[in-house]
Amino acid sequence: MSIEKIVEQALQDGYLTPTMEVEVGRICDNASELSIEEYMALDRLMGALLTGEVVAVPRKQFINVMEELVLTEAIARITEIEATSDTTLDVGDIAAYALNRLPPLYATTEEGANYQRQRAKTELHDFISQQVNEAISLNLNQPNDNKTPVSTKNTGNEVLQQVSNLLQVYAPNFEQKSNNLKPI
Repeated sequence: MSIEKIVEQALQDGYLTPTMEVEVGRICDNASELSIEEYMALDRLMGALLTGEVVAVPRKQFINVMEELVLTEAIARITEIEATSDTTLDVGDIAAYALNRLPPLYATTEEGANYQRQRAKTELHDFISQQVNEAISLNLNQPNDNKTPVSTKNTGNEVLQQVSNLLQVYAPNFEQKSNNLKPI
């Protein structure tokens, strides 16, 4: 989307979303020189922001602690691998793959974020490491022209193992006692 279209949309809606803001920044960063029209559109946007005609929507009022934990784990593992080989790994691909297989841990305050971090370190550390390692393994085995792992084919045993891992994480104290079961 062009700067002019983004500004037009912001003026029409009355707000500038974080996505619109990022896109304007990306265009400005990648352009060696902006056109007169682009400068005029940016000037209109700045004026509308100053007068309140357009309101900038705050970026985030919450955080997903799992993102920072996965990134920390992924960067540590990638650094180890890249230091000992000629391989270059994409942190974004690896983090996205792992995050798609892990539960989100949202918080709206620093206190809540600290709680989620502590909880994740005690209850989910091994699961996070496992998902990051799986993402790295898949990334290393992908052809260079397609580094984003889209899906993997799971056998029944692999799916069963993933479910078992999830149950161990979320219900570690649950035990099924065979003497309490009655035949149906």
